Amino acid sequence: MRTFAGTTFAHVGFAFLAMGGWALYANAGHGLAAAALPAVSQGVLSGLITLVLKRALEAMGPRFSGALAYVVPPAITATAILALLVAVHALIGTPEIARTIAVPWSVSTFYAVVYAATLARGQAKAPK
Repeated sequence: MRTFAGTTFAHVGFAFLAMGGWALYANAGHGLAAAALPAVSQGVLSGLITLVLKRALEAMGPRFSGALAYVVPPAITATAILALLVAVHALIGTPEIARTIAVPWSVSTFYAVVYAATLARGQAKAPK
């Protein structure tokens, strides 16, 4: 079980279920028919974000030093993710866009801030 929990598939699957489930809940007041597409779409988006976010932060981290390494990579990813989520949900007609994206965006941004700080600390401690 521990091996499975550490797999990329498990992380992507969890993101799909958790954030897709949140989107279903956030739009449930509009009926299942109106909530289904936002739920599936958010699940897919969250899975893709899970795949890309860590790698994007790792790629950006070494390009910045000092305080910028803590701030710029998560700011870039948070902005890009927010734009993607708003655009997709507006395009598909999600009834409750703000409620739908609040949790996935907050979780991904929190992760980005923490992981970028971890990378920046490691970069600062590395021998030069």
